[in-house]
Amino acid sequence: MFVQPPSFIRSLLPEAIWRIKTSDKKVYLTFDDGPTPVVTEKVLKLLDSFQAKATFFCIGKNVKQYPEIYRLIQQKGHKTGNHTQHHIKGWSSSQQSYLEDVKQCSQYVQGNLFRPPYGQISRKQYKKLKQDYKIVMWDVLSWDFKTNNSPEDCARNVCSKVRPGSIIVFHDSVKAATNCLGALEIVLKQLHSENYEFCAL
Repeated sequence: MFVQPPSFIRSLLPEAIWRIKTSDKKVYLTFDDGPTPVVTEKVLKLLDSFQAKATFFCIGKNVKQYPEIYRLIQQKGHKTGNHTQHHIKGWSSSQQSYLEDVKQCSQYVQGNLFRPPYGQISRKQYKKLKQDYKIVMWDVLSWDFKTNNSPEDCARNVCSKVRPGSIIVFHDSVKAATNCLGALEIVLKQLHSENYEFCAL
């Protein structure tokens, strides 16, 4: 279980954004797979309590179903990014179907940020999408989507590996809700005590 992607994985997509190069104590919280009723709204309240900004990589069909939650994300000053319309896997999708799914999502999700679901994207897909998007991967993965983890496990994953400029992944989904919310509160408290600033991409 890699909390930080190994260098050989990063080398496959060297032009992608894996972390922000900075010596300032800034971290970049990101949330995948929303918006999700109740879960996303609780995430937003936690972020508010620490005056933290974040980036939400949204699934188009979820935005279509819950546009009011998407608007709330934006109203609170957070950034949003494209996470495809149907959360599809790049490695098992044709070039045409994958790009079409991203395009469909762009009807609902504004901005020039894109994160491939599961981190799966082929070189051809990448080369095409980088013409229109900044493709964002991650530096620290919380593993909140693994139900055999506890919130404390997920928080430990983040706090043990975080560094200035880290892009951290949580999931504001039903499956990850307990781990995401529990770990996020711990991480916010811990990193705030270490004088980290929480920024949007």
